[in-house]
Amino acid sequence: MRNKGLIIALTLIVSLLCAYFFTFTFISRRVQANAVTYATHNGTVDQQQRQHYLDSVWRAPVANILGVDYTYRDVRASELGLGLDLKGGMHVTLEVSPVEIVRAMAGNSKDANFNKALTQAQELQKTNPSTPFTALFAQAYRTVAPNDKLARLFANTTNKSRGIDINSTNEKVIGAIDKEVEEAIDRSFNILRTRVDKFGVNQPSIQRVKGTGRLQIELPGVDNPDRVRKLLQGQAKLEFWEVWRTDEFAPYFNQLNSVLSAKEEADKLQGTAAAPAAKKDTTATAATAATGDSTSLASQLAKKNAAKNVAKADSANPQQSSLLARLFTMPGALGSNVRDTARVNSLFKTQEVRAVLPPNLTFLWDVKPTTIEGQEYLQLYAIRKSSAATPPLAGDVVADARQDYDQNGRPEVSMQMSPNGAHKWQKLTAANIGRQVAIVLDDYVYSAPVVQSEIAGGNSSISGNFTIEEAQDLANVLKAGKLPAPTRIVEEAVVGPSLGQEAINQGLYSSVAGLIIIMVFMAIYYGRAGLVADAALLFNMFLILGVLAQFGTALTLPGIAGMVLTFGMSVDANVLIFERIREELNHGHGLKDAINAGYKRAFSAIFDSNVTTMLIAVILGFFGTGPVQNFAITLGIGVLTSFLSAVYISHLIIEWLTKGKDTSKITFSTFLSRNLFQNVNFDIVGKRKIAYAFSTVVIVVGFVLMAIQGGPNLGVDFRGGRSYLVEFSKSEAASDVKEALNDDFKGAGTEVKTFGAANRLRITTGYLAEDESTAGDQKVLAALTTGLKQYGADNPKVLSTSKVGATIADDIKKTSILSLGLTLLGIFVYVLLRFEKWQYSMAAVVALFHDALLVIAAFPIARALGLNYEMDQVFVAAVLTVIGFSMNDTVVIYDRIREYLRENPNLTFAQVVNPALNSTFSRTMITFTTVFLVVLVLYIFGGETLRSFSFAMLVGIVFGTYSSLFIATPLILDTYGRKEARERGTSNTPSVASADAPKLSTAVK
Repeated sequence: MRNKGLIIALTLIVSLLCAYFFTFTFISRRVQANAVTYATHNGTVDQQQRQHYLDSVWRAPVANILGVDYTYRDVRASELGLGLDLKGGMHVTLEVSPVEIVRAMAGNSKDANFNKALTQAQELQKTNPSTPFTALFAQAYRTVAPNDKLARLFANTTNKSRGIDINSTNEKVIGAIDKEVEEAIDRSFNILRTRVDKFGVNQPSIQRVKGTGRLQIELPGVDNPDRVRKLLQGQAKLEFWEVWRTDEFAPYFNQLNSVLSAKEEADKLQGTAAAPAAKKDTTATAATAATGDSTSLASQLAKKNAAKNVAKADSANPQQSSLLARLFTMPGALGSNVRDTARVNSLFKTQEVRAVLPPNLTFLWDVKPTTIEGQEYLQLYAIRKSSAATPPLAGDVVADARQDYDQNGRPEVSMQMSPNGAHKWQKLTAANIGRQVAIVLDDYVYSAPVVQSEIAGGNSSISGNFTIEEAQDLANVLKAGKLPAPTRIVEEAVVGPSLGQEAINQGLYSSVAGLIIIMVFMAIYYGRAGLVADAALLFNMFLILGVLAQFGTALTLPGIAGMVLTFGMSVDANVLIFERIREELNHGHGLKDAINAGYKRAFSAIFDSNVTTMLIAVILGFFGTGPVQNFAITLGIGVLTSFLSAVYISHLIIEWLTKGKDTSKITFSTFLSRNLFQNVNFDIVGKRKIAYAFSTVVIVVGFVLMAIQGGPNLGVDFRGGRSYLVEFSKSEAASDVKEALNDDFKGAGTEVKTFGAANRLRITTGYLAEDESTAGDQKVLAALTTGLKQYGADNPKVLSTSKVGATIADDIKKTSILSLGLTLLGIFVYVLLRFEKWQYSMAAVVALFHDALLVIAAFPIARALGLNYEMDQVFVAAVLTVIGFSMNDTVVIYDRIREYLRENPNLTFAQVVNPALNSTFSRTMITFTTVFLVVLVLYIFGGETLRSFSFAMLVGIVFGTYSSLFIATPLILDTYGRKEARERGTSNTPSVASADAPKLSTAVK
């Protein structure tokens, strides 16, 4: 075995990394178990106390690995997380609405043609959801005012910096609007990222969807969807506030300290709040600092020993303490350890604190923490509010803001006010020379520059120790108040925690069952070599989970499906190798020579099949979203780890077992399999015309039934609409519930079907599908509630909801078709490069397209038989995976044909095709059996969420195996084989084993 040392070193490194990241998962589970113990009283878990415990250790060290301390936040960032379908929570796709951006750039013009064009563009967007709104607006304006120029509307003072003047062409104006829309998306991303980070859930995720104006957000564990919707769709609130100096608010803190200290002493005397000694010492330290000269409060509180005492006290006792015990100062400013901000906030709201602090004094946190001696702290700003609580200046007065450079080349922010804002800004700066003015967005302070002088004219420069990125972020914050860019939810899914736990159980059962079936089968069929394959399979599972943890990828139910499928497909490599070894042994070669030859000869087929599967995983990962993308990531990782474990790790183990002269430690068959599939002699290619006819009939029947049924049974992913999973206290007839909802849904397309259990129904409706607003969501939910009133005695409960807007549905259709097309094109090119004849590529692609059509046709046939499965995004993943599976089979056969032709150059394609098919028949059937059994387990135990996926896979595995034998290779015979026969003057009739059949060489080279 070549490069053995390198392979061993690589395996050790990867294994240690996986074990290292797995450690974080176990630590996280331990901390969560401690939180449950802490919050359990009389057998009941207080969820608020549990979360309080987790918050208290969020930024505190909870583990030490190799001498490095890790906080709970570090641990959660590196553990193997669970997706929403396994944990519960909310998934939202937001789209930044460009309508208000166009309106604002035109100065809210009242021009009739402008407003008519906007209205028409909005109507066009409903029927052309994937076309950019700006393009539709330009088209509508050309229709409404064909002789008018957009520059007349958009050439204003605000747009001058964007290069728009009265002579600008329509194309230039639209280009400037497109750029502003793109910047608005960036601003929305930054604003929402801050909101999501402050929302208080573990492992939140926000990312831009490639090539669109959409933002995808996942919030695991949230239990208040209405609050999330308000949080995500609320307008950005940009304000400018005056800031109190330390010497101005310090006297109030001295008074506050006396009040709080007296209250604590009273509590101790009453025995209601006994505090540990460490906390008492800390409070005393803070109190001593606060009773000094009020003008030097900041410098006194900044003593490092006080900060360290606070940190020690926090780790010793997570219980709430006094306000001053948790405050210290950074140079010249008040602040707190990040993990204590929630408790500081709660203390600021208490009656005692509110009674001491003046009504025009409020405190706001900095948006970004500062790290001091390994601890993160947030600065606290004392904001001077007016009696009406309205800011001196709001964000709507900002005309423009951009990142710039000062005279020394340092990054700064240039800001331009509107005429009205310039006047207010001049008045505000004149009154605050030498003082800070806080720039506040959504109640978080992004910057608080010191006013150097009165600023007239509305043009200002904000300087500081900025990086370029920080200056760009601040410019985006300032612009957030200038152009409102409202967002709308175009896709949404809410999964309840109970449903998540059910999904965990289903995924666990299916994974374990699939793994056991494969391992038992391999041990029974290949004996001790099968046990080696089992060891490699377990190692492969360890690697998949470890790599998922390393990359911070959450494990979802489709991800588990991808992993279970990988278990079955990863065995294929060992099957190929072991079958090759058995062939060599049957030809009289020694064990060690047979092993070396088996690994060598199987490598090209394994490599080709892995490349084609990886190609599918890459395409799915690039174009897919949500569950499809997670499936693709898991499948892609599984392909790589399977190649390492099956080809190299198993080889190392077998080499170790066959060291020396004793070769009895390894066997490649058992008494059950020793003579199975030996001397197989089928005229497979001779039955190709029957196969062509059979496939044609099945496809035609399927598509005719689909037409009779009113078209394909598309899921909400493809057609848009809303879906609700409703659980009743007893079983209900789906047809009766549909009838009850018909009037309330105004006769819109509605589907009701049993989902997993007799008392659980999935209700999908197209009612108000075109209305993607929150108000539309509420109307549909209200209609559902009204329709289910007659079942009130059965306590209907909504377990999960999902919504897909028309825009998303249209994009999913297009990307699904594109994914299929690119997959077939990629396979065509790869097969052409590897086998050097276009007939091989053509036959492979036709066979794969045939497989896809058969899977699609199977759905209406199943529907006619009473099995009602939807075609959704996960269905597309199943079709592409079937293509990958079928291609694996086809590549193995192609590889054997190529080998026979190279070793027997005098033979024709027609002479080697049947021998090649028969010699790979055992591998084909073993791989088919293992994968089919695994997917069957997934179909039985994987739950309703994956029922459509596993059904498509079952059909695809059967027909994929069938097409590899009866479609793909025979098509080459009917094209290339016919041409070769004419050129050589030989018969194109395929050979079968007989006394006169050609003898194929299998000598080791």
